[in-house]
Amino acid sequence: MRERSTPYVTVFTPAYNRARYLGSLYESLIEQHFSDFEWVIVDDGSTDGTQEMAARFMAEEKIAIRYHYQENAGKHVAINRGVQLAKGELFFIVDSDDTLTTDALWVVFQQWQTVLNLPNASKFAGVCGLRIHMDGTVIGGDVDYETLDVSPVDYRFKFHYKGDRAEVIRTNVMRQYPYPQIAGERFCADAVVWNRIGQSYLLRYFNEGIYVCEYLQGGITDTSVRLRKSSPKSACLYYAEMVGLPGLTRFQRLKATINFWRFAVYDLDNSFVVKKRMIHSNWSFLMYPVALTLKALAVER
Repeated sequence: MRERSTPYVTVFTPAYNRARYLGSLYESLIEQHFSDFEWVIVDDGSTDGTQEMAARFMAEEKIAIRYHYQENAGKHVAINRGVQLAKGELFFIVDSDDTLTTDALWVVFQQWQTVLNLPNASKFAGVCGLRIHMDGTVIGGDVDYETLDVSPVDYRFKFHYKGDRAEVIRTNVMRQYPYPQIAGERFCADAVVWNRIGQSYLLRYFNEGIYVCEYLQGGITDTSVRLRKSSPKSACLYYAEMVGLPGLTRFQRLKATINFWRFAVYDLDNSFVVKKRMIHSNWSFLMYPVALTLKALAVER
């Protein structure tokens, strides 16, 4: 492999009070069969010794590490900062409580090199492997392809593949599609960005587990409904944009509309532009009384 002045891959980790898990991720990065990468950590206001642990890792000088601290603002804000800091050609988000297989970055490199040799390489935003449980089973179930070149939108809504995936995206594409940052809200679903990218780009999906997950109690996946309730504008933005995605069936649009109003009732700001647009532009406001009823039943329980 030729020498490069910048790393090929930026492995990025947003960290919030997960110091006790960072060591496992660090070990998995040390053991990589591919060394042309950097590890960028954005600490989202941790109070548990994350900074000291990162300093210890950096002092060992086993891999290239950069650490940045920010006041607590949410994972999506940390990701935006990480994209700004990244030096790699590819950007790979790996959460603080997860790990990579030893050949993960080598597989990513090989897959991306194959894509770059395609005549339509400019249409690809990146590559995407599988997330697996610690026992090796695929999150969301096995897939029936070796490689599949489709948009993230078609992957989910046309081909109906389920489960979290391991997206590795060109850094310059990530910079085109920052996570929306709404004042007072600390959560924005990753799918907002993947859906936006999917309207202009393809991903090469490949059938290989590279990202090992352990869904912890209290993590983002475990508390996603609560997080959407506490960040209703971001949740509404996600579902409103989903309603407008090309290629969705009527049922998929109806489901997105119901979910829009499911979280819109937690947004008490009547000036929210997206909600006003949904009320006045189509029939979706008919779901509003249903959402209010569901909210009331939830409170009573």
